[in-house]
Amino acid sequence: MAEAIAILKFTPRGASPVVEKVLMSAVANAENNFDLDRTDLVVSEVFVNEGPTLKRFRPRAKGSASPINKRTSHITVVVSDKEEG
Repeated sequence: MAEAIAILKFTPRGASPVVEKVLMSAVANAENNFDLDRTDLVVSEVFVNEGPTLKRFRPRAKGSASPINKRTSHITVVVSDKEEG
């Protein structure tokens, strides 16, 4: 788990702080809700789904308008115990 957090911390991408925050939340939920140890956790799956889109319009010349779609997403991180063996 520490390796995944370190990789995200030093990745120069715009989404890496957001994914890091979601990963830390998943680890905290596993510790508090399921009494799991942080050192035994591994990332089992990560996926991003499309969220709701906010539809807006930008005024244009001659009384027309052009659409603006402000897209959002749902990030899901699933952590589980290390498998022994």
